Amino acid sequence: MAVKIRLARAGAKKRPFYRVVVAESSSPRDGRFIEKVGTYNPMVPKDHKDRLKLLEDRVKYWLSVGAQPTDRVARFLGQAKLIEMPAIHETPQRSKPKEKAQERAKERAEKAEAAKVAAAEAKKAETEARKAAAAEAKKAAEAAKAEAKKATVEAKAEAPQETAQPETKVAEEKPAKKANKKEKVEEEKPKEEKPREKSSKKG
Repeated sequence: MAVKIRLARAGAKKRPFYRVVVAESSSPRDGRFIEKVGTYNPMVPKDHKDRLKLLEDRVKYWLSVGAQPTDRVARFLGQAKLIEMPAIHETPQRSKPKEKAQERAKERAEKAEAAKVAAAEAKKAETEARKAAAAEAKKAAEAAKAEAKKATVEAKAEAPQETAQPETKVAEEKPAKKANKKEKVEEEKPKEEKPREKSSKKG
């Protein structure tokens, strides 16, 4: 009897999970099987490591003894490079979306593209505004720095004149102070009293 490598459904409603099994072709899809050789979980992303797991040595064994994979399992084995990738048949015309569905899909794609372009332009404008603001801030900082430097130079130039003036004042004030001191000393000196003449007493 022919042996197939196929998928057996498990999991809950609207949350499918499949086992990759080796079973007789006459057995029901979810019925008795000979051996489980892998799992397939369509609920996780395509690049997830748990999406498809295969026991490669057992798959190779069953292929060597003549087991035939179904179309879906053949694609999985081709992606895992256990067999050559089978030819993918084109989708029949009847299963294509109707015209209105195609139009809606096209409109959604156009809106998404327009939103993407608008977001890119907004981001670009924001970046340019930030650069302009940074340039203006830098320019203002340089101008303030130049003004501060100029003010410092002017202050240094004016400093010697200011320091020279007090020296002149001190020089002018010194003689005056000395004169005042001399006058005070003279005032403080007690006046010498003239000696009184002794009155001659008559004998």
